[in-house]
Order: sequence, then structure tokens, then C-alpha cells
Amino acid sequence: MSATDVRPPGPPAAWRPTPPPGPLPSVAARLGSRMPDDRARAAWVTAAITALAAVLRLIGIDHPKGLIFDEVYYALDAHSLLAHGVEWNAAEDGSAYVAHPPFGKWLIALGETTVGFDELGWRISAAAAGVIGVFILIRLMRRLTGSTLLGGTAGLLLAVEGSHFVLSRASLLDIFLATLILAAMYCLVRDRDWRRAGWLAAIEGGMDPARRRPRLGLPWWRIATAVLLGLAMSTKWSALWYILLAIALFILWDWRLRVDAGARKPWRDTLIYEFGQNLWFGFLAIGTYLATWTGWFLNDSGSYRHWLAERDYAEPPIIGPLVNWYQYHLSIYEFHSNLSSEHSYQSTPFEWLFNLRPVVFFWSSDAPCGADRCAAEILLLGTPLLWWAFIPAVLAVLIWAVFKRDWRAWFLVGGAAAGIAPWFAYPERTMFFFYAAPAVPFFIGAVTWCLGLIIGRHRPGRPTLGSPERRLTGALIAGAFVAVVVLCFAYFWPIYTGESVPYTDWRARMWLDSWI
Repeated sequence: MSATDVRPPGPPAAWRPTPPPGPLPSVAARLGSRMPDDRARAAWVTAAITALAAVLRLIGIDHPKGLIFDEVYYALDAHSLLAHGVEWNAAEDGSAYVAHPPFGKWLIALGETTVGFDELGWRISAAAAGVIGVFILIRLMRRLTGSTLLGGTAGLLLAVEGSHFVLSRASLLDIFLATLILAAMYCLVRDRDWRRAGWLAAIEGGMDPARRRPRLGLPWWRIATAVLLGLAMSTKWSALWYILLAIALFILWDWRLRVDAGARKPWRDTLIYEFGQNLWFGFLAIGTYLATWTGWFLNDSGSYRHWLAERDYAEPPIIGPLVNWYQYHLSIYEFHSNLSSEHSYQSTPFEWLFNLRPVVFFWSSDAPCGADRCAAEILLLGTPLLWWAFIPAVLAVLIWAVFKRDWRAWFLVGGAAAGIAPWFAYPERTMFFFYAAPAVPFFIGAVTWCLGLIIGRHRPGRPTLGSPERRLTGALIAGAFVAVVVLCFAYFWPIYTGESVPYTDWRARMWLDSWI
């Protein structure tokens, strides 16, 4: 034994230093929150940008008069739900066969019964959904980035994103789908943070994560995620991909939580725990979806409502209606699977990614504009300079996710991919640009993430990325980008709102021949 190898007397266990109270600093850093502490400032930023989004969406929302594009289906279906409890075919005085579940139409009906059966009434719910989406994205990106500035930037970009704006002013289903999915994914992130905070508190209280797991109570955020995804599924079935994404993230995040906390067998414990959690999660989402069909179950006139009886089969209580409901769903699935009719505004997922084939919601050459030839159009077109930044931003965030192993970057990439990638599996199906609506907030999240990387990080008590001069330069670049996007949106305002302009002015905004 050397002169420097001096140990205190006693058994070997006594040679170990007494651990400090609470978790090791590295564990606390891994499980701790990234949220900034500027709540008052965040509230003002959130309120200001949400108010701006509301004003933009409500200006002239009752123009043009009458039903535009697919409002001829959804606004009328919503009105018939109020009158009959199911969609109704007035020409045949009987139930109508419809290819989408009822919840989105019930939301349109809420506006119609509150405001009236007119343009404002059947569009106001869409406007509310669009404004709520801006609010949620601000809060989500603030939570992901730890920056109120970046959260506000994301909300502002969504407020002036052309396709989101147009969908917020028309009674179609896709804006409800996008907002419900975004809300569900926000709750999913909140569930992750809640669980990690609960584990951290338990470890600080002396719990050994290698032997036990904490009792966290009812997982309200996960319950909210299931309910919201069930409602999204009852708006359009494409929400299914986000349900699968949520389940995958629950499993991966729980495994990572156990690794960070120091659990002895994180994969085994995750599989055991998440099996039960995702089982009830799935049942709750399905139960929510089923509940939105209450009007169909309580009404004898719904399409396929008595499918068994019409074929001289017995129709026992409970089981009979469920069989009929199942047959209706089989029919809807076959309809969507075989939808391949030609349409002048159809497009492919590849075209969505580059904003190549927008959809005309309204067109008129009769409205006066002070010129010999006029044009009034509502064009579902993404704000070009913002939209064309989506793919480079997602690729940059993907690279960051791979090399930095950053769950937040993976979350944004996954959210964008779930809204676009599944459609590539249906190359023969008739598709439209507005199918990309659920992915738009995540694309904007990726752009915002890149702006944050350009600016650099500066959080009290944490390492700063870049010198003050570098951060100033980055802030100027990011600010210039946002300003240019806002100006681009303003330039395209006439063709987002149906404002009558000289034909030459309209033609100047048709940057690509495929937009005509």
C-alpha cells in the first residue's frame, strides 16, 4: 500500500462517500424542464399573436357570398345534422351516404346554430379552429425550444401561412383535423414532461429508480391526447397515422425516461408498462370516436343504419347496430380505396411538398375592380417563400436529430412525416393539396427550429451558442426572413380572400403556370 492510499477504518462499505440528498446532478439535468421563466412575457406574446391571427381570419370572412368549393357538402351536411341528427339528402328526402365521419361537421353545425345558417355561420367554426391552432403552436414551440421568442415566431408564421389561412375561412374539414392533431401532439409533449417531472420529484424524495417506479396519479395529459386523437379520427381517418405516431412516441419516451433515471431494465419495464397504458389509450380513442356517432345510432334514418334488417337478418339490440355501423365503415373504406376519378385540381404528395398545385375555392371575373378586365379568386396556396423553406428546414432538422439525438427534432420530423408520407402509398388515389394541412404546423416548427439555430442559444445558467455579435447577426437574418414571409403573405392577400383586382395584378401573382 502506498503512502497516498489511505482509507478510513471500517468495512469497505464505509469507504464510499455519503451521496448528497436528491438525484445526481446529471440525472436532474436529464429529467429537468427546459421551460423559460418569463410567463408574463409569454402570455403577452401569445395573446398578441393569437389576436392578430383572429383579426386576419375574421376580416371579410362572409365574402364571397354563397357556398364555395366543398362547402356545398360540409356546410349543408352540418345543417342537416342539426335538423335530422344525420346527414340528409333533401332531393330524395332521405339519409345521405357520406364518406367522412361526423365530428368535423358537428363543429361546423355549432357555428351555424350559434350565428345562423349563412356565410358567417358556416365559416366561423373554421376560423376559431385556425386561431386555436396558432395559439397551440406558440405554446408547443415555446415548450420545445425553451424560447418565448421562437414560440411567438412559430405562431406568427402559421398566422400568415396561406393554406392554413384559407382553410380557416372556409367550412371544410381539414382545418379541424389539423388543429385537433396539433392539440393532441401538444398534450403528448405535456405528458412526457409531466412524467419526467414526477420521476425527478420521486428520486429527489429518495426513490431508487433501479428498484421502483413512482406513482404519478391519473395521466390527464395522456387522456386528453387519446380523446383529441379520437375526435380527429372522427373528422378524417387520416388521423390514424398520428395515433400510431403517438403510441410509438409513448414507448420510446418512456424507455428514454427510464434510461435517464437509471432504471435497471428499461426496455423490459417499458414494454410491460406501456402495453397496459397503450391498451387503455387505444380503447379511449376508439370510444371517443364511437361516441361521435351517437346521432347515427339514435336515428333510424341514417345510411346503413338498418343494413341487417334490409337483408332480412336479425338485428338484435346493441350488436345489430354495431354490425350495421361496421358495414357502413367497410363501405366508406372501399369508397376511399377506389377513389381515382380525374379532377382538375388533384395533386400528388410530391407536388404538395413544393406548393405546385393549389386548389381554386372561388373564381369570378364579374366583380368590378376599376379596370376593363378583373379577377377575383380564392386560391388555396401556401405562402410561397415560407412553403419553399419547408423541405430544406426539415432536412436540416433531420440531420440535427440524427447527430444530436434530440427528441424534439425527431418529434417535429415525425409530425411532418405522418401528415405527408402515408399518402405516397396511394399513387392512384385522387388527392388534393389540403390533405397536407395536418403537417403544416410541424413544417413551420422545423423552420422555427432552424431560425433558432441561426440565432443561437442564450439561456441563463446554460451554455451560450455563439458570441453576442454572432447572435445579433443571426437575429437579423431570422428577422429578415420572417419579415419577407409576412410581406409575401400581404402580397398574396387578394387571392387568399377573393378580392377583385385587375386581371394583370392577378396574373402577376401566378408565379408558376401550375397555379393557374
